[in-house]
Amino acid sequence: MVEVRLRVNGAIESLDVEPRVSLLDALREHLGLTGTKKGCDQGACGACTVLADGERINSCLALAVQYADREITTVEGIATGGRPHPLQTAFIANDGFQCGYCTSGQLCSAIGMLAEHGAGAPSAVTEHLSTTGIELTDAEIRERMSGNLCRCGAYNGIVGAIRDVADTEPVRSEPVRSEPVRSEPVR
Repeated sequence: MVEVRLRVNGAIESLDVEPRVSLLDALREHLGLTGTKKGCDQGACGACTVLADGERINSCLALAVQYADREITTVEGIATGGRPHPLQTAFIANDGFQCGYCTSGQLCSAIGMLAEHGAGAPSAVTEHLSTTGIELTDAEIRERMSGNLCRCGAYNGIVGAIRDVADTEPVRSEPVRSEPVRSEPVR
């Protein structure tokens, strides 16, 4: 066992885990943050997507020890001051979810994706890689979100939600809160 200090949703958590414990399992089984889902456990579905220092990662492929002292944001930490993140509201308004299993990963991925786009990172469908101010077309959104699968097929609603938020306001990639978000550890 090794001690790992994680900064999760603004709270510092100290865990005793085996070095091979994934970040996903540390979040779900040790910290009780079950919003992050275990889908394929192979990095192929995106249900486990969280933000690490504002960048999206598949937590099932990351070891908890690799993310010591980095800021991890899960779906439980994206709301601010009791108000949902703009993407959460847009997902509801656009029917961007059906069963909801993939929604937490979709939300975290969309937040990270919008930050990547805002920083000028191109995607596989960006026509001119040297272009600044890449237009966020539906094709760009679909390509950038392609690592997140939805078994229900709510893709049009997901794209619509992201489009609505991208068109109306800047998206923050890191939560701002006055107090840490905590869950009771699973015993």
